[in-house]
Amino acid sequence: MVSVQSPPGGREVPYARVLLLPAMLMAAATGAAVAAVTEPARTAVGWCGAVATLMVILVGAEAVRRGRTIRGQRAQYAQRLAQLEGRIASHDHETIRLGQEILPEAFWRLRQGESPVEVIRNVVDKDEAYRDLPHAHRELLRSILDTLDREESMRESAQRAFVNIARRVQSIVHQQAAELREMEEFHGRNPEVFDDLLRIDHGTALIGRLADSIAVLGGARPGRQWPKPVPLYSVLRGAMSRILDYPRVELHSIANVAIKGTSVEPLIHACAELLDNATRYSPPHTKVHVTAVEVQTGIAVEIEDGGVSLSEEARARAERMLAQAQAGIDLNDLGETPRLGMAVVGRLSQMYNMQISLRQSAYGGVRAVLIVPRDMMTTGPAPGLAHGIGASAVPRVDNGGRLIEEPARNIRRKKPRVVTAGPPLRSQPTATMEDDVPEVTEWTENGLPQRRSRVTMSLKERYALEAEAQRAAEAHAAATAQPPAPPKKEGAEPGLWIEAFMKGVKGDPNDPAGDPSAPQGTTRNDHGKADEEGWQ
Repeated sequence: MVSVQSPPGGREVPYARVLLLPAMLMAAATGAAVAAVTEPARTAVGWCGAVATLMVILVGAEAVRRGRTIRGQRAQYAQRLAQLEGRIASHDHETIRLGQEILPEAFWRLRQGESPVEVIRNVVDKDEAYRDLPHAHRELLRSILDTLDREESMRESAQRAFVNIARRVQSIVHQQAAELREMEEFHGRNPEVFDDLLRIDHGTALIGRLADSIAVLGGARPGRQWPKPVPLYSVLRGAMSRILDYPRVELHSIANVAIKGTSVEPLIHACAELLDNATRYSPPHTKVHVTAVEVQTGIAVEIEDGGVSLSEEARARAERMLAQAQAGIDLNDLGETPRLGMAVVGRLSQMYNMQISLRQSAYGGVRAVLIVPRDMMTTGPAPGLAHGIGASAVPRVDNGGRLIEEPARNIRRKKPRVVTAGPPLRSQPTATMEDDVPEVTEWTENGLPQRRSRVTMSLKERYALEAEAQRAAEAHAAATAQPPAPPKKEGAEPGLWIEAFMKGVKGDPNDPAGDPSAPQGTTRNDHGKADEEGWQ
């Protein structure tokens, strides 16, 4: 409160003392005027002086009264102003306390799942320091909490919708990857089909990474998990397989350590996002160098590119994006053209206690350092693989402990083949996973198997070989269609005794063409019809 001091001069002067001096001066002037004039005019001058003196006394009295009234009003106004300033200061103090102390705690409790009524009861009513909160501030706090509760519900609903959509895409991608794996095993001996399947498999991995990114930004975890520990080298190779320009990535000095199965997918995804940024924002003719060394806190994975170095403003913006992602990024903050890389890495770093930093690279570009903590590593054997044809993961369970729902899969059934009596041109071996390079087996003119050497062959040469094989098959069919020559009367020719054995090796044991006692009326069309009726 501002105290109002009394005006200088102490107590107020009485009216008589104030009006005495003007009255005396006016009376003296009147007496001097009367003495100065002649006798006939003195009476008139005296009366005029008396009237003037009276008027001076009246005017002085009124002036003194008004002055005192104005001074009183000024004192009242000053006191009222001091009261208003005190109330404003108190209101400002309550507002500052509401914004700096009450609202942060209320927001925290609201995000923990409490309702606005429970927040007000726990924050305001139970605390003695906040019980005297004005009614207006209390209603303002209630309105803010209600609005934030609705916004939080809408945001969580949108995030859950994004996560559910991402989970559906992940289930479809997982099913497609499994079917592609079966196709790769089935068509592994055919180079053209195998190359196309590998290309489709790579595109499926890119789609799966995008779905995982959306799920991670929605607050969920990556959609796959690895049942066994995986070496760090295989983890980095798995990250390379999920980017577009993987041939530009070179691995150097990878530490011989293993990653736990539960931590493999987050590390693969984080490294894939960093590798994608490194290859995307660097010239296409440059290489991206990756090293992984052991440090005191775990493993330091360094990714360096030869692109344009980060300026201080760009580095501050990237670090700010990482900090926002670690604090819990909102999907609305991504903008119309979102950049998911750093946001996903920051989110994964916050989930799994990893550390990420950006520095200038020795190659002129950017060096990203990802610190993997030791609790993600293991010292046991690592039989799993995160790259290559044999790599496979299982779908992650949701919050309820149930597996992510996948669409119904159609079991691939192989149609039976009808084997002719002639020598086959190609064998039908069973595909194995002994090597990633497809191996093709051919037949010689005598019907004996011959393995083709594992030499890379151009597509033109493959088409030429296939055309030559087709012409040989047509020539063989034309030769077998001619009527057989009449049997000679001479003795059996040398080697005829092995004919039945060769037919059994090259043909089908159930083929009636190899049995002389079988009826000759059954043709190939009849066999095809019977086979089709058996598979329906």
